Amino acid sequence: MPPQRNEPRDRYLYGIGEWYGRSFITLSGDERRHFAQIQFLHKRDRPVMPCLPRCSTGIDVPCTKEGGVCSIRQYCQNAAGQVNAAEGKLGFFTTTCPYRFYERNMVFRWIGETILGSATPYIVNQVKFLEREGSAVGRIDHVLIHPDTVNFSWCALEMQAVYFSGGKMIDEFRAITESTGEAIPFPVRRRRPDFRSSGPKRLMPQLQIKVPTLRRWGKKMCVLVDCAFFEQLGRMASENDLTNSDIAWFVVNFEEDAAGAHLVRDFVHYTTLERAVEGLTAGLPVSLPVFERRIRSKLESLLHGGQPVE
Repeated sequence: MPPQRNEPRDRYLYGIGEWYGRSFITLSGDERRHFAQIQFLHKRDRPVMPCLPRCSTGIDVPCTKEGGVCSIRQYCQNAAGQVNAAEGKLGFFTTTCPYRFYERNMVFRWIGETILGSATPYIVNQVKFLEREGSAVGRIDHVLIHPDTVNFSWCALEMQAVYFSGGKMIDEFRAITESTGEAIPFPVRRRRPDFRSSGPKRLMPQLQIKVPTLRRWGKKMCVLVDCAFFEQLGRMASENDLTNSDIAWFVVNFEEDAAGAHLVRDFVHYTTLERAVEGLTAGLPVSLPVFERRIRSKLESLLHGGQPVE
């Protein structure tokens, strides 16, 4: 019987999701090449590119993110070489710039309605929260305040985008400048969203430092993330009401049409700080018997051929 040949498989890699606020798959070939070419200009010679999510609020704001990549997503290349965004959850946008969350001020209205009872809260940024000998060593990124300032009702907000690890975007830019035609180019380097650096290493310490004080004050911490981020968290038991929670997770998603991708509300998840820490570490402690069985198994290996530590 002749040996069977392996059928070609689809390939999946992460590439640019949104570039200067525009969906990569809706850009024309010339637009992609233009965006890529300006990355190789000296900073003083680059054209000023608008930050479209913040501009959607009615204020002209330039993009300040190096490279202009708002989000990444996974692409699929089939056996015939055709490239499209991966289907379903595999193709979720993963937000890499927190300013992406500012589109139409939708999230501020949503949080204001849910926590403060007003869709038009005032927003103040970078409020000193921790001090050492008069110097700020920690800040609350955003504070939303009910417009009735006499009663002075407010909540804190942390927005968490995601870092990525792997191949640098400059390699994608170079490949795009050399591309031709209108076809979506397949990413040239392997990379992935680094949810661990973004969650347990960055967000969790912020919550552990800030939430206990906010809890004593009777104030809520809101955390804004996208679906791709929330999907990577471990199970977090939810509270049935805002009043029983420390943290309100506001989870956004993206809807796509011919014009591009648009930020939309998805759901709110109420948790205590303790349950949030369990979710961010993406695991629960095993029982003592299970843990000790694992110790004994490793000890047996050590006693039968391993080297003890001196």
